[in-house]
Amino acid sequence: MANRMIRLSTRESQVLAGIARGLPNREIAAELGIALKTVKVHVCRVLDKTGSRNRTQAAVLAVQGKQ
Repeated sequence: MANRMIRLSTRESQVLAGIARGLPNREIAAELGIALKTVKVHVCRVLDKTGSRNRTQAAVLAVQGKQ
């Protein structure tokens, strides 16, 4: 993943920003005005696209600006 460009949709980026801020899915959903299930789908896609094993690993990538 070192030189691989990761392409996230706008919504996936917004969800990742919420993850990086430590928000639970329910708060991300409320903040973005979307369903909890939709947030869960976006989280799964973010983890898959970034190659992250968990939310913490994805958050580290977001903070480092590698998303």
